[in-house]
Amino acid sequence: MEATQHIKLPRSQVQRGAMRVPQQRTGGPAVTPEHDLVIDLARFFCLALVVVGHTLMVSPVLHAGGTVTTENTLGNQHWFEPVIWVLQVMPLFFVAGGITGLQSWRRLRARGGNAVDFMQARMLRLIRPAAVLLACMFAGLWAARLSGVDPQVIQLLATGAGMPLWFLAAYLAAQLNLPLLAALHSRAPWPALAGLASLVVAVDCLRGVLPLLAHANMIFLWCAVQQLGFIMADSRLLRLGRSALVGIIVASNLGLGLLVLLGLYSGNMLVNLNPPNLTLLFLGVSQAAALQLFRPALERLASVGWVRRAVAVAGRRSMTIYLWHLPLLAALSGLLLLTDFPQPAGGTAAWWWGRPLVLLGVILLLLPVLALFGRLEERPTSSAHARSRPAALVVTAAAVVYVPVSDAALHGVTLGLLGGGAACFALAGLLLRRVPARAAADAADGSSGPPLPRPPLSANVEP
Repeated sequence: MEATQHIKLPRSQVQRGAMRVPQQRTGGPAVTPEHDLVIDLARFFCLALVVVGHTLMVSPVLHAGGTVTTENTLGNQHWFEPVIWVLQVMPLFFVAGGITGLQSWRRLRARGGNAVDFMQARMLRLIRPAAVLLACMFAGLWAARLSGVDPQVIQLLATGAGMPLWFLAAYLAAQLNLPLLAALHSRAPWPALAGLASLVVAVDCLRGVLPLLAHANMIFLWCAVQQLGFIMADSRLLRLGRSALVGIIVASNLGLGLLVLLGLYSGNMLVNLNPPNLTLLFLGVSQAAALQLFRPALERLASVGWVRRAVAVAGRRSMTIYLWHLPLLAALSGLLLLTDFPQPAGGTAAWWWGRPLVLLGVILLLLPVLALFGRLEERPTSSAHARSRPAALVVTAAAVVYVPVSDAALHGVTLGLLGGGAACFALAGLLLRRVPARAAADAADGSSGPPLPRPPLSANVEP
């Protein structure tokens, strides 16, 4: 979801040598500044599939008595289980996040940054657009409630629209632990992956006795999948031919099928998503191998001019698209219930024919949202251009952010949680706010210091 950052330094600064890059302090692979277009394309594919998939799932129903329920129309189709086995791309997204995250962390370390800088940049990347979303959802739903909309409808909209919050919980857990996991990876990559996989299995074994413990895999599972991305990022660890990659894909899917046939897990990968379980790690292995297998073809596709431009445009607004598409879909569906617009039953031919129109409606609603709030993803976050915050403030901000997103993952979304979450995210933004490096230097010694790079600086870059 993140685009490349290109910074042109003033010639005088280059001549003075004010921007010296220190050598990497670890003995790992060299820092690779090249941007991987295949990973950008993979993330674009994941984002597009999620938006289209949600359009095919959400189906609110207005009953004769005036009550409103929602159905997962696509998820209730029996033929869909083997399809979602292939199209459940959330593991692929975390694999891609592991690849770019490890490269980002190594570049940051090469510039003299530390884990606190990395955590600060990652949280700023996420909480700015999320804070605005939560505030707008809270204000809109509260206004609807004051205008007389049934509280049941309000809760239904809040629950459906707030589903992306579980992703924030999972992604924050994986990214904030990335420096530690990268250190383990640099020492013992395969034991590190095996250790995380063992924790996933242990949680799955105990979830029947302690149901709440199942949510611990929100951390262990997605960190393990992210670790697959680390392995892919280090070419020295994955020198496999096409036959070996095909073998991995076949073996991982056979192992997954065996777990399902034994009745240990559901064959529906939507059911296995929240709380996540071992099946998604098998999917992650299969998808990582498939990404490597088809990389030559994907490189050719990603190099096509219009594809590259489309991926770049979506990448600059990816977090806004992800966070807003489902609330807009829920709002559109709720408004349609208040009109005389035909409401075909979910799963009927008329319902399926209407899905492209619903998708078009969501896209049209996204355009003004992207124009209004998309720029939040372009605000600078890189610690190379700002003074780092104290470690205590960064850790506090992480705790403040994680309270509402973990509560949403555990107990669902309510109107009160939306308001509290917006306040928590705003507070975290204040704690993490950047102080320009030049101003910091002036305050420290009264000197003017070297000039900073000029805008545009993008917040959705790997710093």
